[in-house]
Amino acid sequence: MSASEENTEKSIGGNLWKVLQADDREVDLMMQRFGLPYLMARVLVLRGVLTNEAENFLEPKIQKLMPDPKVLKDMDKAAARIARAIAAGEQIAIIGDYDVDGATSSSVLRLFLEEVGAKPLVHIPEREEGYGPSVHAVEEFKAQGAQLLITVDCGTTAFEPLEHAEALGLDTIVIDHHEAEAKLPKVYAVVNPKRLDENNNYPYLKYMAAVGVAFMVVAAVNRELRNLKFYSAARPEPDLLKWLDLVALGTVCDVVPLKGLNRAYVRQGLKVMANRGNIGLTALIDKANLSEAPTAFHLGYVLGPRINASGRVGDADISHKLLCCRDGYQAQILADKLNEYNTARKDIENYVLLQAIEMLEGVPQTYPIAFVAGKDWHQGVIGIVAGKLKERYNLPAFVMSIEADEVKGSARSIPQVDLGALIIAAKEKNLITKGGGHTMAAGFSLEEDQIDAFREFVGQYVIGKIGTEAITPVLEIDAVLDAAGATPELANCLEKLEPYGAGNREPLLMLKNVRLIRPALIGVGHVRCVLSSANGGSLKAVAFRVGDNDIGQAMLTAKGETFDVVGILRRDRWQGRNDVQFIIHDIRRTRSN
Repeated sequence: MSASEENTEKSIGGNLWKVLQADDREVDLMMQRFGLPYLMARVLVLRGVLTNEAENFLEPKIQKLMPDPKVLKDMDKAAARIARAIAAGEQIAIIGDYDVDGATSSSVLRLFLEEVGAKPLVHIPEREEGYGPSVHAVEEFKAQGAQLLITVDCGTTAFEPLEHAEALGLDTIVIDHHEAEAKLPKVYAVVNPKRLDENNNYPYLKYMAAVGVAFMVVAAVNRELRNLKFYSAARPEPDLLKWLDLVALGTVCDVVPLKGLNRAYVRQGLKVMANRGNIGLTALIDKANLSEAPTAFHLGYVLGPRINASGRVGDADISHKLLCCRDGYQAQILADKLNEYNTARKDIENYVLLQAIEMLEGVPQTYPIAFVAGKDWHQGVIGIVAGKLKERYNLPAFVMSIEADEVKGSARSIPQVDLGALIIAAKEKNLITKGGGHTMAAGFSLEEDQIDAFREFVGQYVIGKIGTEAITPVLEIDAVLDAAGATPELANCLEKLEPYGAGNREPLLMLKNVRLIRPALIGVGHVRCVLSSANGGSLKAVAFRVGDNDIGQAMLTAKGETFDVVGILRRDRWQGRNDVQFIIHDIRRTRSN
């Protein structure tokens, strides 16, 4: 995609700006076929939405986008085995993961099983125990009489513990979405849309978070139970849609593309969440002081961090217990606990982040990477710190905690450097003992005496991809708008593009030649103002967390200058208002003609 306008000078925020160019014929066709305003049609085209996909994008419905669950390999086998265990009253055990996707997927499965009369055992590993099933957990379940073991959001590469489970007589079913190897564990069934032998008839199924796969499994099991005549007037069939709030939460927080079925999961799940049916989730929403119906933004940046906090710095199973809670008083206690964990997580994260910044900025850096290690840094926050260092320096970031027995690390990357490939290459050279990840994120372990060698390898690898200088980040702008055109009606229209998230970012707009009226510092480092254009248009605006950087200083000292401003347009419904405001991401002084 080419740029209709690209500035080669950095903005005040240190970015290059590029106004994306859309195919005008496709935009016109989208406008005519669906009666859409220009800006909305333009964004759809820029997001790669084809005309024949637009209806499902704008009005995603699960009944249209979710295929028969049996299209996934081993689904029929898994559903029949789970249904048989329910009908026979077998003891079922579940192993999940300690992140939001793990908490929601294990909760969806548990809530369904409990509704149909089962009493599953559930184990969420603590971070120190490691990711996924362990031999110890398997043996504990066997001792408690488990006959069927189900792993969710883990298990695809857990060969030793799952094959041990089978040897103990536990039928094992894996429900997962992580990358698979050619070899699969020798278990009863593996339901994973990323199996290498899966067909590609429904490619968007590969985008699902584990909770989305778990929901498909529940739908398949429900159908099996129906076929077994399990349901009756005394034992009615459950309404599966009531668990879509958890499906939406896990989907957004696992940062999977909001395309196809995922988009329907989140759109419908937000409606379910607004009905406040899940007691634990409702308690958490209230503790977070959310006074409006949750959006995908709230799931990712308000609720998700609180749920994640238990796996990072607290008891890993607290989040799962909250999401499955049926008692209001107990839900309040658990929600309070998650809030406490989240506060502790922020404090620990800030401590590690400041130490990391001091290390990086205190000495000249040899390579274009942010590479730091500290004694006993909390493992639960090193991934977040790596992400913040990546954002601060626009470089691949590697953060390691030096423990007594090994070094554990987390990395976050920029688009030009594939961390998954880097980690594989490091493993082949025996620089790290284990590791894995995706293009933009990875985790790894190594011996302390290998840190310097690993730094050398990573540095040379990154130089080979981007050279010796940091790459200037580019803001890709969807449209140019006049302040007078930033109306509540336009904001209402843009809301139809929600939910926003991976694969469908919120539209980034540019306002040209505006003055910053009455700039003022508010809160903790935020700057608000009114944006005024030459034709009389005006718009409330705010820039968050800029009080100590160049953007904030330029805004606060603006004296009649004109600026171009990039950001997003949002509705302002605070205290019943019907207004809009502009969330500023970056600014630059208007260039003279």
